[in-house]
Amino acid sequence: MIKRKELFAILLTGICLQSCIKEADFISPVDYNTLGYKISDNFNLSLFSAALSRSSNDKKLLEPGPFTVLAPSNLAFQNFGYSTTTAVKTESLTRMSKIATYHILEGKFELDKLPYLFNQQIESLGGKLFVTHWIKGTDTVITINGAKLILNNIPGSNGLIQVIDKVLEPYQFDELNDAIASENSITLFSHALRKTGLTSLLQKNGSYTVFAPSNAAMAAIGFRSIQDVNNAQTKVLEDLINYHIVADRKFVYDYILTAGKSNSSKQTMLNGYSVNVNLMSTAQDPPGVFSKISLQGPGNTVPVLVDRADLLSGNGVLHIINGVFKIIR
Repeated sequence: MIKRKELFAILLTGICLQSCIKEADFISPVDYNTLGYKISDNFNLSLFSAALSRSSNDKKLLEPGPFTVLAPSNLAFQNFGYSTTTAVKTESLTRMSKIATYHILEGKFELDKLPYLFNQQIESLGGKLFVTHWIKGTDTVITINGAKLILNNIPGSNGLIQVIDKVLEPYQFDELNDAIASENSITLFSHALRKTGLTSLLQKNGSYTVFAPSNAAMAAIGFRSIQDVNNAQTKVLEDLINYHIVADRKFVYDYILTAGKSNSSKQTMLNGYSVNVNLMSTAQDPPGVFSKISLQGPGNTVPVLVDRADLLSGNGVLHIINGVFKIIR
């Protein structure tokens, strides 16, 4: 006959086993195929993974989604100024959160199924993005804000990963006027805009591209100070400004995609005159590959270079250049 103590032990064991079984019924298996895990396991995306972790977006990418993640490669982060995971994780939380969030889209976006058009607007969790889908020679090329897609449609259980060759800088300003006014290197051009009243042009609906000469470039043609700008005839300043604005959104890579076999094209500016746009390679580019442009008006004896490219705002793109476009009249 079973003693009372032994009976109690048997009953207790049964209760414990039943409890464990019930608890196990509620434990979901870990899905290691989510975008969050796939990115964290990819060594070539370790810096972006650190950005996701720093901003807690790594947890978001474990959710059901679906999501599309524009994942900058490690080289993209290094070129952006973050060479190690420590550099990423010690960056301002606010800044890194804005960067990481800007690279995440809700929904599954197969970018190669978009129409063959330039700068088609889509929305990320951090703001507007502009996608170009185009054919260059025998290659189909996709860019986002001028960054080239290098690996596409990597599947996860909750979405897709698209690997890009640049870190996308979230834009801060809805209007180009404010973006121009925020740049210390182009204060003379910015003042000329205000003096002529042409700031109103860049507040209109539509898209614009501004090639803004640096302060050094303005000084080289006689505008060395705000006073020099104030002393200039309004018509002179208007002519200068209108020769540096395009009535369209243009990233540098847009020019690379549309250049002909001569590796050059013409860009008509707001005043109706054109500048030549020539493709340029860097030391890092493979033979026959271009990543930069130079520009030259008919009155320029040397090409004008782009010091800083693809500065995005809500209604256009700003490029800071090291010269002033000149016209021969």
